[in-house]
Formats: sequence, structure tokens, C-alpha cells
Amino acid sequence: MTISAKQWLQRIHELPHQGKVKIMNVCGGHERSITMAGLRKALPDYIELVPGPGCPVCICPEEDVFEAIQLALNEDIILVAFGDMLRVPVNVKKTQARSMEQAKAQGADIRPIASPTEAVTIARQNPDTPVVFFAAGFETTTAPVAAMMVEGVPDNLSVLLSGRLTWPAVAMLLESGTPGFDALIAPGHVATIMGPEEWQFVVDKHHIPAAIAGFSSESLLAAMYSTLRQLNEQRYFLDNCYSQLVIPGGNKLAQKYLSQAMRVYDANWRGIGIIPKSGYILDKAYSQYDARKLFPSYADDARKRAGEMPPGCDCAQVVLGKIYPNQCSLFGKACMPRNPIGPCMVSDEGACRIWWAGGMRESAHKTLNEQALG
Repeated sequence: MTISAKQWLQRIHELPHQGKVKIMNVCGGHERSITMAGLRKALPDYIELVPGPGCPVCICPEEDVFEAIQLALNEDIILVAFGDMLRVPVNVKKTQARSMEQAKAQGADIRPIASPTEAVTIARQNPDTPVVFFAAGFETTTAPVAAMMVEGVPDNLSVLLSGRLTWPAVAMLLESGTPGFDALIAPGHVATIMGPEEWQFVVDKHHIPAAIAGFSSESLLAAMYSTLRQLNEQRYFLDNCYSQLVIPGGNKLAQKYLSQAMRVYDANWRGIGIIPKSGYILDKAYSQYDARKLFPSYADDARKRAGEMPPGCDCAQVVLGKIYPNQCSLFGKACMPRNPIGPCMVSDEGACRIWWAGGMRESAHKTLNEQALG
């Protein structure tokens, strides 16, 4: 029997009240579905939904974006990247290109793409020009990049890889001692690729209820109900509320491609720092397609000092679920979609952009100031 969103909401409202409960939804797609469906307002007041580190655009290292911009401006190449990446700002003087979009306006040949196959097509259409694919993303977008490498790419195509794994960021939060949430909704598409078992550590090691969800209100509310019921009964397990796509073991072919073309390493997350075993780099067997080896490096030591979030931007705190988007002092004032200061206001998976699109247009600081004056 299919249970509707309204029925799941009713079940949640019928659960015993147990004090404030914070549920983190890791995935940016989940946050978009939650906000656009108005689920926060529909849930009982004691439940808080906390957006987590599920936006690859938001955590892509600033120095990687800077390097892509400089390659496009200074080398005779075509640079391709997933569309959201083109507007991510870097920390440079106002006279310099702050994003790939601005570098394109200055004459760089930068083209947005939606899939790795488009990168291959562009390379084949321009056999005499080096094409660099700036590939940033989590497992769901990195797996197709790995498949592209294994299946073979044109000699003129190279990859500037900035791939990340999702679960290590959640592990870091849980191991910090102050995770800021009582239950977890794990990302459905990541689990489709990597398997649900990847999230078992949340329950086994940290004794926190977890459920994997899809992107419909029904699946998300089912996952919320599951974790709330687990908390009530103090019986914790990993629930799969996205069984239509998530199966035990995940996608073995995608995992095979990843293990063949990539290696896992300790990687930097913008504004957060190094997270152990959280990034992908190309395997040595594919070094002839590694843009970092083929072109001069533009990621000098100065970038490491400049590579945090822009001054006043709290995107890192938003990504870690420490504050809500509108609690950033720049939100709705200096930082808006038409003029993003931080990366969380750029992508459709960035919590700040999602909250703005969902109708939250003012900073919480402004609201508090107005209350104080009133």
C-alpha cells in the first residue's frame, strides 16, 4: 500500500512529543525538496530540519576554482565545467575575474556542460585544441567521470578533478563531539551508487538513527518518521526509504569504474579544511589525462591562505549545519543570487540559494534588529 505525504505527516504528528529533535538532511536535493514543499512548516514545532554538507559546489576548494579560471585565461584551451560551477566566486581583487563566468566575459573559452559525454563531444569536435574538464562533484557525478576515463577519452581531453565523497564529512561532524543533530537522513542518489551500507557507521558507531530517502515528500517524510520512531523506541537502525533505487551493495559497475580510475585521498573542503579519505584523484594509470600534470600550476601557496570563504561569509557554518542560511549576516543583504558572495548562494543545491528561492529573503540578524527597535 502506498502511503501519501499527508498520511506520513499525520503519523509524525501522532508520535509522542519528546523534546526538541534535530534531523540533518545531508543532500542538497533533499533540502530543495523540503523547502519547496514547505515541509518545515508542516511538521510539529519540536522538529528541526538541519541542512548538511550535501552541496558539492559549496565545498569545492577555492584554489581549485581559481586554478580553473587561471587555466582558461592564460592557456590556449577550452575549459568545460558543470553549469553551477561557473558562478562560484573566488577571493581576488575586484579588478580580476572572480568566477569562471567573469573569465568567460573576459574572453576565455569556457563552456557549461551537463554530463561527461558532452566533454568528450567537445574534445572530438576540436581535435587541435586542448580541452580541460573541470570535474567537481560528489560520488554521483564523479562515477560518470570515472566511467568516461575507463571507456577512453580523446587525447586532447584532460581532467581537472575535484571529486569528493559524502560520508566522511558526516563522520567528521559525528566525531567532533558536537554534531548538532539527533538523527540523519542520508542521500538517496549517493546510496544508489555506493550502497546503503556506507551509512551503517552512523548507527553502529555513533548510535544515531538514520534513514535513506529519495526526493519526494513521501520518501522524505517516511525517513523522518522512521528516525523519530527510532528515537522514541530507542531502537536504532539504518532504514531504506528509497528502495525503488537503493539496493544492497549499490551500483557495482559504477563502483568498479571509480576504483579503477580514481584513488581516495585526504582532501580539502572549502572553509572546512582537510577531511581524511574524502576526495578523489586520478589513478596514476591516467596521469596523461591529469590537467594538473599537463599544465603549469596556478595553485600556489598564496591560494592556501586566500582559499577560505570570503570575508563575512558563513557558508562553511551553513554547510556543517551549525547555523541556518538566514543566520549568516550577509544573507539577503550583500549576498543574493544575482550577486553571490559565497558559494552557498550559487548552486541550486546550496542551502542559501534554496532558502532564497523558497521565499526566505531576509537575514535573521535584520529580523532581530527590527524586533529590538520595535
